[in-house]
Amino acid sequence: MKTFDEIIPEIIKVLQVRSLELQNIDKLIINRDLNGRIRLLADENTTTNNKKIINGIAESMAYILGDRIPNKERVMYESYLDEVIKNAPYFSLTGFNNVIIADRLLGETNWGNILPINNKSHRIVFYSIKGGVGRSTALAATAWALAEEGKKVLVIDMDLESPGITSSLLPPEKSPMYGIVDWLVEDLINNGDIVFSNIFSLSDLSRNGEIFLVPSYGKNPGEYISKIGRAWMSNYISPENRELWQTRMDRLIQQLETNLKPDVVLIDSRAGIDEISAACITSLGAEAVLLFSLDTDQTWDGYTILFDHWLKTGAVKDIRERLQIVGALIPEKEANKYKENFNERSWDVFTNKLYDKIPADVSDSDLFSFDRDDEEGPHYPLCVYWNRGLEALPNMYQSLGQNINKDHVRLIFGDLIAFIKDIIGNGK
Repeated sequence: MKTFDEIIPEIIKVLQVRSLELQNIDKLIINRDLNGRIRLLADENTTTNNKKIINGIAESMAYILGDRIPNKERVMYESYLDEVIKNAPYFSLTGFNNVIIADRLLGETNWGNILPINNKSHRIVFYSIKGGVGRSTALAATAWALAEEGKKVLVIDMDLESPGITSSLLPPEKSPMYGIVDWLVEDLINNGDIVFSNIFSLSDLSRNGEIFLVPSYGKNPGEYISKIGRAWMSNYISPENRELWQTRMDRLIQQLETNLKPDVVLIDSRAGIDEISAACITSLGAEAVLLFSLDTDQTWDGYTILFDHWLKTGAVKDIRERLQIVGALIPEKEANKYKENFNERSWDVFTNKLYDKIPADVSDSDLFSFDRDDEEGPHYPLCVYWNRGLEALPNMYQSLGQNINKDHVRLIFGDLIAFIKDIIGNGK
């Protein structure tokens, strides 16, 4: 039996042999279930001759894939094919526009389905493929710097399983009574309003502007583990209608935007490729996604996997213009050499997965591509510098509470702050 990663390449080989016959079939769905087994789905009104072709394809796949295809009901003929794949991530198979791979996943967040940019406010996601890159500290410093210039900033801690941004901006006594997880759980029974007014607090670090913080959990976490296990649930409004958890989260943010009217919303995402990260990047209408990165093999391997998925699912054109690499914790020694190496590897990953291939005879086009040293390219890093003073402090709140020098913050986080100010000011 073939491994999971061999399924699609072997399917393509089978289809290539039958490519001429496939042209007569409007749509063929290859359903890949939770266990990695596949079935073929086709329209029940398919002609008798086309059914013979589809059944023959299923037999060929079974010969190659073995137990990856069940012995019975290898092909299922359905009345409404679009309904069959309605809530599943799916993508067209490379080279066969009428063949769709539908994935049945345990989670309901779809990395390949990028929602349009929200138009109520500027939403910016702080994300990293791995933790420990100073992402939350950078967000706290950016929020403070923007508030110092008179902006109203809404900070949302979506790192629900490893929250940390709250202590960077609020002392314990200032924490709100509830947090995001409380609202998500209460909203399942239409009880969200009872906690809404107590899930955000105003940071006392704000002097010229305002920083509102919505934490993962409130002053009294209560049964946080039990609650977080329910936070990801869809709300079944009726047997035919359900609201996914990420849609509920977007509804919460919209309500916060309506009440607080922030100039910008900064969302601290969980690191890694999981349900929360996917929702933050794809389902909340982010205008920009900041990819915090170290120059390590693990970092670039992780982004290669993610970008490759977007390329395969066809979502790449919906997300790539929102992305921006951030070079995190740039070292004090040999900083220029580090940045040069970082930019080279970043450009390689973006060129291979996200940028358009420009033909040799094309000099000027609308293709999405950038030279290695083009500072306008999303691969070209915004630099955040490692700083001994900030690293030694227990939290950012202590640092900012000591009236840290604005020039010192700009020196470390200046690229990042300027990038977000440009978005706020120009509606980028």
